[in-house]
Amino acid sequence: MHLDEYMDAMQKGEKSFLDTLYEMTELEIADKNKRAMNACVKVANFPFIKTMDDFNFSFHPSLRKEEIIGYTDLRFIENVENLLFIGSPGVGKTHLSVSIGIEAAKHRKSTYFIHCNNLIMQLKRAQIENRLESRLKFFSKYKLLIIDEVGFLPIDSDTSKLFFQLISNWYEKHSTIITTNKPLSHWTETFGDAFLANTILDRILHHCHVIKIVGNSYRTKDLSKELVRDDEKSN
Repeated sequence: MHLDEYMDAMQKGEKSFLDTLYEMTELEIADKNKRAMNACVKVANFPFIKTMDDFNFSFHPSLRKEEIIGYTDLRFIENVENLLFIGSPGVGKTHLSVSIGIEAAKHRKSTYFIHCNNLIMQLKRAQIENRLESRLKFFSKYKLLIIDEVGFLPIDSDTSKLFFQLISNWYEKHSTIITTNKPLSHWTETFGDAFLANTILDRILHHCHVIKIVGNSYRTKDLSKELVRDDEKSN
């Protein structure tokens, strides 16, 4: 792409052959790295591409912006720690988890995003087809696993055991980012078994940063304003 420009510069004496060769090699390496990063992001299965720059921190003053952005240095992955985002629907849990995941993927740390219900269905299907071990190994190959919306739907006791197996395989080997709309005290409702819920939490929370997001849904903020205006008009 830059060949003609560099050939021109050489003919005019603006660049030496060695300078041209060096700069073109640097451009090729940068382009190769960019393609590799894009490939890592693509295979991570993100539901959308959003970065920290796209997040409106002013809408959720309870969040410490410096702390959240700090996770993009990826030291939590090097330290084999977990991140747990807790908050009601629409507060930005998924957005933040994806933003951190994208940063990890860009730095060649194998990353995979999956919705909890999809994960559960895959594990159940694998168990029925006698290939549960291979499916667990599939998830274990990633440096960072992002499990979105744990607790959105209840999980029966038998299925909870499959989730426990996944978390146990992952424990102190790789990092996990989990988003949930359920307070930790309600996880027994999610997993249908108090012992299993506490055992799962014990492994997740052992090396974990817990981020609670308090506030209203960002997705419905405009609708809320519209409803207020309608109420004012009717009064």
